[in-house]
Amino acid sequence: MVFWEGYVSDELMGTIAPIALYWIYGGAYMLMPPLKRYRLHTKREEEEKSIVDLPTVVKGVLFQQLLQAAVVKLLFLVASDTKLSDPVMQPPIYLQLIQILIGMFVMDTWQYFVHRYLHTNTYLYHHIHSYHHRLVVPYAIGALYNHPLEGLLVDTVGGAISFLVSGMSARTGVYFFCISVMKAVDDHCGLWLPGNIFHIFFENNCAYHDIHHSLRGLKYNYSQPFFPFWDKIMGTYVPYQLVRREDGGLESVPLKKLD
Repeated sequence: MVFWEGYVSDELMGTIAPIALYWIYGGAYMLMPPLKRYRLHTKREEEEKSIVDLPTVVKGVLFQQLLQAAVVKLLFLVASDTKLSDPVMQPPIYLQLIQILIGMFVMDTWQYFVHRYLHTNTYLYHHIHSYHHRLVVPYAIGALYNHPLEGLLVDTVGGAISFLVSGMSARTGVYFFCISVMKAVDDHCGLWLPGNIFHIFFENNCAYHDIHHSLRGLKYNYSQPFFPFWDKIMGTYVPYQLVRREDGGLESVPLKKLD
């Protein structure tokens, strides 16, 4: 039993919950006090280095989420014929966990190779993927700021393939998509907060991804959103070390010379 059962279908919850969670979780990061000692970049760097303003980011993300909602709704309609009044039979917890892990693997694989190709193909980078890298210093609600075509191809289609290949139920999909959204937001938050569960369990985190967003690191650390195994296999892995800056913040320093 979950709190929404009997009120909205799992399919509808899977459509709206990741979008709502994106703004709640990302908004919480944005509304935090400066927390200067935990920041990977100063607020001044965030404002000066990025070449797109906050209203443009918000509008871009909302448009992408509109497309995402339409595709996810269609996905659930195709994959499930469950009605709100029908009893929902869920697989055992261990099987749901296996399905989520399979979904993570599929999503990581899809996003690594598509993301990398968007970098290595000059035309696609300049006309599509460069939108996301306008946020040279990323922040939480900019996690899904992309060209609409990239948002559809990388995030939405990648999520749909992960859902279908893993064989998740709609309810398991709710959990999977919400975890994915929170992880994406956290990877772009620019804050290394003590006790953050994503930093404890995932090597691929905001400090790891910060290397990729740096101007020298564009050809490295493509992996997203969960594990960096494809970076390690394909030779694009760059480990990092967090060092204290003179101004009291933190800096993610690559432990490998970047070309």
